[in-house]
Amino acid sequence: MIGKGKGVAAGGRTGPLLAVLLLLLAGWFGWSAAQQWRQTHTGTQLEQARDTAVQGLQQALDGQVQQFARQLQAPRVQQALQAGDTTAAATALRESWTGVEDVQVWNGTLDSAYADPPAFGYARLALLEAALGAEAPVARVVRAKEGARFGLAARVPLGPEDAAVVYVQQPLMQLTGPLDAVQAPESGYLALRQGSFNVLERGNPALADSGEVLARPIKGSSLRLAAGVPSIEAGPLGLGPLGCSIVALLLVLVAVLVVVGKSRLPLPSRTSRTAAEEHGLTLRESLAQTAVDTEADAPALDDSRPVAPPAAAATLAAGIFRAYDIRGVVGDELSPKVAALIGQAIGSEVVEQGLREVVIGRDGRLSGPELAAGLAEGLRRAGCDVIDIGLAPTPVVYFASHHLRTGSCVAVTGSHNPPEYNGFKIVIAGQTLSGDAVTALYTRIVEGRLTQAATPGNYQQREVNDEYVRRIADDVQLERPLKVVADAGNGVAGALVQPLLEAIGAEVIPLYCDVDGTFPNHHPDPSVPENLQDLVQTVKRFGADLGIAFDGDGDRLGVVTPDGTIIFADRLLMLFAADVLLRNPGAMVIYDVKCTGKLADFVLRHGGSPMMWKTGHSLIKARMAETDAELAGEMSGHFFFRERWFGFDDGLYAAARLLEILALREETPQEVLEELPQSLSTPEIKVPVADGTPHALVSLVVSAAQAPENPFVGGRISTIDGLRVDFADGWGLVRASNTTPVLVLRFEADTDAALERIKGQFRAQLQPLLGDQDLGTW
Repeated sequence: MIGKGKGVAAGGRTGPLLAVLLLLLAGWFGWSAAQQWRQTHTGTQLEQARDTAVQGLQQALDGQVQQFARQLQAPRVQQALQAGDTTAAATALRESWTGVEDVQVWNGTLDSAYADPPAFGYARLALLEAALGAEAPVARVVRAKEGARFGLAARVPLGPEDAAVVYVQQPLMQLTGPLDAVQAPESGYLALRQGSFNVLERGNPALADSGEVLARPIKGSSLRLAAGVPSIEAGPLGLGPLGCSIVALLLVLVAVLVVVGKSRLPLPSRTSRTAAEEHGLTLRESLAQTAVDTEADAPALDDSRPVAPPAAAATLAAGIFRAYDIRGVVGDELSPKVAALIGQAIGSEVVEQGLREVVIGRDGRLSGPELAAGLAEGLRRAGCDVIDIGLAPTPVVYFASHHLRTGSCVAVTGSHNPPEYNGFKIVIAGQTLSGDAVTALYTRIVEGRLTQAATPGNYQQREVNDEYVRRIADDVQLERPLKVVADAGNGVAGALVQPLLEAIGAEVIPLYCDVDGTFPNHHPDPSVPENLQDLVQTVKRFGADLGIAFDGDGDRLGVVTPDGTIIFADRLLMLFAADVLLRNPGAMVIYDVKCTGKLADFVLRHGGSPMMWKTGHSLIKARMAETDAELAGEMSGHFFFRERWFGFDDGLYAAARLLEILALREETPQEVLEELPQSLSTPEIKVPVADGTPHALVSLVVSAAQAPENPFVGGRISTIDGLRVDFADGWGLVRASNTTPVLVLRFEADTDAALERIKGQFRAQLQPLLGDQDLGTW
């Protein structure tokens, strides 16, 4: 009886306590459901506000452009322009268009504007140049000394034969007024952006990096409206709002039954039991018993145990894991979830090598912030500590891994690919991943060999740009100042090239140095001559000593002389080699298969050891490490200095070393570069082919060249990367690109006749393989 009484008392206390616990759990699930519903509603509100704002901004922009076009056709304006009177045309336009801040009309040569570009304003100058090359008026936000303004410009005829450009400056409110009128949730984020410049921001600035996910363009301009919403955090057990609501309701019902229904429920009769049976095992005893029962079968767990393949791995595109890096189309092949998987795979490799810290950085592409966030999440899952240096050229990411002594880094970059691409360049323990090491990451993901740390790694943000500039400027200083036009192609190098080159003593004229991931002016690939035409014109217009250009992430360099000659990278490598060999006699100099045949002789004459190798930045770096080479270069514009630097490819550092060499010479840069040996040559020729076929096609050409009936009689055959055939009077090359589905060709010869002969030999081998496809004119 005494035992039974105690049981009743215990049951009486347990019921209410259990009910309270159930209600607390119900409250937790209910609160999570409410939070998720609220966040979802916020996202819906913000998207509606964004769409309304985009519509209003588009109408405002179109309205201003149309009004500008109408004002230009006004009789007084047309009469003044026909008379060649720019002052009268500006006055007539200003008087007929109320509310404008400024109106100017310049002769199409823009001589007065170029007389003092810093005072005139590079942004306004860029707008005028864009208008001169466009058929319709151009609109942009212009950053002036007095602040951001809305600028319009248009090309117009001046007099009977000349041309002029009309510029109208409006208050920014003329454009942004519709955005101010939109009601948006304060917890969200809206920003009108032009490139990397935030024209106007509203809401929570902490969401700025995620704003590009929901961004929408303003057609007819380089403007876009970015929108960011707080991430919807999953509820307990990963449940969504509906699931949390259902669980909360069920818990409440169970709690009610426990409290009010106990007396009405038939209870089983209890027979006499031992004390252990009466009260059961305690929690500690139960866990101990479970451990004993399963010890023989269960594997030991640690803080970095492998996990099963994630569900997202099933849709992972194997094709993004390439020879030199990881690269794909954002939204199709790459997403934040894919970036997280890749980050976890990289982190697993890092941890297995006994390392922990990883530097990450990103170029200026619009998808960079979200992919970098996903990458960091994955690295931290694997237990890595992440040091995020933010917006930075790829070589600065490499530099940070040395400077901060991490040995490992990942640059989020699409390099020179179109804006819709992005990717990852990876260094682990000082080794740039390439080939099998890159594809091994894919295998690790699909097999589920991903380290899952018990506690995520740390995350910190760090700024290293100033340290990068200081490190170079401490070593490189120009003997005399040089005037340089720097074309960043709106890539991330634009953020650093001017302060870096000014720090070493150069006068810098920036061209397209505003970072803009849409690349509105030209594609950022300095190996393509068409992309250097604006640089050529600007160098001539300013009378500069040199023009330099960079690719999207700043690891490649292009050069033009004052007379507009493009100096290809293989000739630049000669200049670098002569300089390095002065201090390092006998040093190894590595170059890729696309470089001039005169390079090897040049290096030998200057006391060096030349070595031809495969194309690819990661392959070149690996070969440098194997041979202790002091210098290497590729035809694409990658330069690798181990002497006085760290051996990675760095377009910005290469530019500094080039200016250092040129400033030491008494001759002009034009004269120095003209002295370099030169033959008749083609640039890189790219022949598009079906995806997946380039390597197979090249293999067929290689097989034909190695057959008894060799079609390249008298040539020395090299197959280290495709097929290169060197003759006494020139050479030809065909290889498969490892980044895009194209065949890459290049030819060089001493005479026009030899060049055409070598081209013909290669064309004869390729045309039957490509059928009716036009090989183009080369």
